[in-house]
Amino acid sequence: MKRIHFTLLILFSLLAKGSMAQEDAYTLNYKIQGEVQRSGVEHFSDSLGGAEFLGELINQLNQEGFLMAQISRENASGDSLKTVVLETGKPFFWGGLEEGNVPGDILLGSGVDLKRFEGKPFDYLQYQKEINKILENAENQGYPFASIRLDSAILVGQSFKGILDYQAGPLIHFDTLKITGSSKADPLFLARQLKIFPGETFSQEKIDQANQRIENIPYLKMTGPLEMSFQNQEATLYLPIGDRKINSLDGIIGILPNEVERNKLLVTGQFNLALYNVGGKGRNYSLAWQRLSQYTQNLSLGAVEPMVLGSTIDLKAGFSLLKEDTTFINRDLRLDLGYQISPRSYFQAFTRWQSGNRLATNQENLGEGLPDILDFSFHNYGLKFDFKDWDDAFFPKRGWSWNVEIGLGNKNIIQNTSIPDSLYHSLDKKTLQFYFNYGVTKYFDFNSRFGTKLALLGGEIHNETLLINDLYRLGGLRSIRGFNENFFFANRFLYANFEPRFYFGERSYWLVFADAGRLENSLMIKDQQTDFVFSFGAGLSLEASGGVFNFIYALGKSNEQELGVNFSKVHFGYTARF
Repeated sequence: MKRIHFTLLILFSLLAKGSMAQEDAYTLNYKIQGEVQRSGVEHFSDSLGGAEFLGELINQLNQEGFLMAQISRENASGDSLKTVVLETGKPFFWGGLEEGNVPGDILLGSGVDLKRFEGKPFDYLQYQKEINKILENAENQGYPFASIRLDSAILVGQSFKGILDYQAGPLIHFDTLKITGSSKADPLFLARQLKIFPGETFSQEKIDQANQRIENIPYLKMTGPLEMSFQNQEATLYLPIGDRKINSLDGIIGILPNEVERNKLLVTGQFNLALYNVGGKGRNYSLAWQRLSQYTQNLSLGAVEPMVLGSTIDLKAGFSLLKEDTTFINRDLRLDLGYQISPRSYFQAFTRWQSGNRLATNQENLGEGLPDILDFSFHNYGLKFDFKDWDDAFFPKRGWSWNVEIGLGNKNIIQNTSIPDSLYHSLDKKTLQFYFNYGVTKYFDFNSRFGTKLALLGGEIHNETLLINDLYRLGGLRSIRGFNENFFFANRFLYANFEPRFYFGERSYWLVFADAGRLENSLMIKDQQTDFVFSFGAGLSLEASGGVFNFIYALGKSNEQELGVNFSKVHFGYTARF
């Protein structure tokens, strides 16, 4: 047995040596002589690799201005060793490059400074790169057929001089967009979305960005490549696009005996509706209602009017109402003006009116201080910036995104008649409040079956008089799983989502997840202000012909919830898409 092992060891050793010998079967010794002195030894698997290396070496010398670089001597020793000597020759330089008849605005807009060529080594590739910049600028100013050649080129000694000869070609304007796919989108709406208007000067940059802009519209999809045609000095863009079925409807209604009011029924449940691209003009509407108990319910409404009054500005409006059992009721009205800076960047400026009303009565024992729930109003202004670089705006599997939002305004404490006036005397009723939120999401696509989603989100509120009914609400399917919806109150938070996915269909997948975060509520007693929470679980997202079924089983632990099966949460539902 030992002899067999020894024999196999020798055999593997010989095979390894043979493999290494095969990798280094060809050796090239090279030496550069002339204005540049350089030498070296390179190893290749065959002579073809050596020939390619010599070609690249000569190209590099050409770019350094040695246009006459060539092999002056070569010697071969069998099939495995070769010695090569290269002569650089004298270097060539640019003596000057004049703009000739290139229009000043075209040259200036390209950012090309022809004076930079003077005295530099003659590098034709660099010259071509700068010329392409001029032509690209011409394409974006209505001249897609512009051309440039080097005219009156002369060689004095080792110095090149030349003058540019520019031919503009016809001035082209955009014609009406043509939709060749099945989409019901309005062509004028798409023209505004792509910033391509009939009669406007042609721009190749806008054509190049058109595909990206459409990819970032979740309710549209490309069904083929963009096409262009030129006729009578007009350019027509053909858009092969279709509509996605992303309108959604889901809900559940429960009718139960009312335990609070006898001989009456209690209606519970939830209802969600989202409509996109209504009328083909990019209008979006949403409604979400949830009532899980007698006294707790929330309502959210949203609407988007794109390109309002024919401009490039989007108008967004949102309203939400939250009634928290018998303690308080909050209202939030927000108006946004949004602008698409680039295909992947979106900017918003907003104004927001928030208010809260205390529902607890004067029967409560207030003690010597004010309660943590008070009536207030908060009018603020803010900015928001979104960046998305995803492979698919509707169902991303690869790419990343980030967003940040800041808001600033005055918060007013409103005196409640059920609370004694004396408790308000030492309170500054008007204070400055500031908040900011941020988030980063990354999708990894390792192969067609396996991917991962990572997300990091945070936020913070700053104010001298924080209130319970003024804090962030976290917990649930869309934030930290394993807890009830709006389970946590926090004035500062940071949490991460880690979600590996195994795809068994185009948009169907198994998932496991882990969520972890640090939440801070400064209104709690000192040793309970910080809560390190975590949760984990598994689930399924199954795409059917008419919608998506979601199921997630989660376990979570926090200061107020122990880790245990009896505290586990099941999130499930079916969302119809049409």
